[in-house]
Amino acid sequence: MTSKKYEKANRRLLQQVSNAYSFLNDPFQNKGTAFTKREREVLGLTGTLPSKVQTIEEQAARVYEQYEQRPEGIQKRKFLMEIFNTNRTLFFYVMTQHLVELMPVVYDPVIAPAIEKYSEIFMKPQGAAFLSVDDPDTIEESLKNAAGGRKIKLIVVTDGEGILGIGDWGANGVNISVGKLMVYTAAAGIDPREVLPVSLDVGTNNQTLIDDPLYLGNKHARVQGDKYYDLVDKFVKAARKIFPDVFIHFEDFGRDNATKILNKYREDIPIFNDDVQGTGIVCLSGVLGALNISKQKFTDQIFLTFGAGTAGMGIANMMYREMLVEGMDPEEAKKHFYLVDKQGLLFSDTPGLTPEQKPFVRERSEFDNTDELTNLEVVIKAVHPTVMIGTSTKPGAFTEAAIKEMAAHAERPIIFSISNPTKLIEAKAEDLIKWTDGKALVATGVPSDPVEYKGVTYNIGQANNALIYSGLGLGILASKAKLVPDELLSAAAHLLGGIVDPEEPGAAVLPPVAKLQSFTATEAEAVAQAAIDNGLAGEDVTDAKSATENMKWLPKY
Repeated sequence: MTSKKYEKANRRLLQQVSNAYSFLNDPFQNKGTAFTKREREVLGLTGTLPSKVQTIEEQAARVYEQYEQRPEGIQKRKFLMEIFNTNRTLFFYVMTQHLVELMPVVYDPVIAPAIEKYSEIFMKPQGAAFLSVDDPDTIEESLKNAAGGRKIKLIVVTDGEGILGIGDWGANGVNISVGKLMVYTAAAGIDPREVLPVSLDVGTNNQTLIDDPLYLGNKHARVQGDKYYDLVDKFVKAARKIFPDVFIHFEDFGRDNATKILNKYREDIPIFNDDVQGTGIVCLSGVLGALNISKQKFTDQIFLTFGAGTAGMGIANMMYREMLVEGMDPEEAKKHFYLVDKQGLLFSDTPGLTPEQKPFVRERSEFDNTDELTNLEVVIKAVHPTVMIGTSTKPGAFTEAAIKEMAAHAERPIIFSISNPTKLIEAKAEDLIKWTDGKALVATGVPSDPVEYKGVTYNIGQANNALIYSGLGLGILASKAKLVPDELLSAAAHLLGGIVDPEEPGAAVLPPVAKLQSFTATEAEAVAQAAIDNGLAGEDVTDAKSATENMKWLPKY
């Protein structure tokens, strides 16, 4: 063979090898052992895989068998992430087949230690875009590089300040964006090729991370003020420029920033903040479901929010808006709300009130013993709440004495202890049922097993935002909604709360995660219809049902 012929043959061989590695290392194109013989020939994969051509069902059976052999917790998640990084279609096929079992592993609660150890166990960036406050001029380039030519329709972005109930985890928090998008796809069928997790790395106030030699983020204190908001603005503008139809989901931002960002952009582009809005919607759905069971009126309820941060105020605001929908006068509606934070019951003269808290605080003149209203049991005795929702991240804060005091004044007390992860829950479901002698209508933020009490099986609703945001997101994308106003959120909440079977003994106040895939489509259709009815849908979207069905992606080769 001549030198030129040799070089040509060598280039051809290198190109074939390059093509083979390209397909086998692209998680969106890789089919592994499912590549057919013909595909292997055409794509230059001949000889790069074992001879046996498997179906996706056979691959999934092998993956699940290996998964079962891994130790519980983070080791199971690490194995699943290896599949995710290798073959997206296979990953989501397995996840949709075992959604109830796998969702707590790929997301909450196992995601919490995975975030804490993110830098330590980092292997691949999982398709995320990392945007640094120290290098703002590369934002547009970074988004394009991370997208890799894909048409992105959904972004989940975090700055890592308020991760779950574990606080500031800086750049490690990108895992929360990855996990949320997994749920969007597994639960609602949003195409994984059209989603992008984003991390806004503005530093961290977690000194442990700054001192950690393995930490992968910016090792300085969190940037605040104008420089911070300028980064957010550059990100939003760049995202909308590159991906004109993108829906942006903000996740786990700090309490001082989350509402400001939401209020700044929600009148101009389709955005959603899961902490401000998502938790509020799912709790509203749970309360509506509980009232379907108790046959009581929404406007008769007295609400106590225990933990008046971003999530707590999102919940209070959602309940308040529902009062207005029911026809109640705004000033009268506010009298139905009490906020308890680390200072105790919040009053108009409490130092450090946030703008979100101020409309719901009380006057000291309403009470005789204001100095004692720092204790939850005393507050409950004074205000007689019928609905109490905990977002405090204070484990065990709902004591037996406090819960019994509430049950003494409420026929069917509605009690949601939704802090997560599990170690931060205000009270266990079984204790709430026991302490109220089976009267309580309970939801928790983490999965809870059914409770057996006096011959009745009490199913415990999980106030999991996935019950809301996955169907909401599908509806927004299917309808090409220009904005996400309260009308769309309300449509999702009422549909979810209406699924409860009020005649079933021990019925849960929220539908189970096991049925998530079935009711997300119905929820999405309701949201899409609300977008159409409010003149917010794309011009070519006239039928909510067909738009929703056409949007769904199924994990198959």
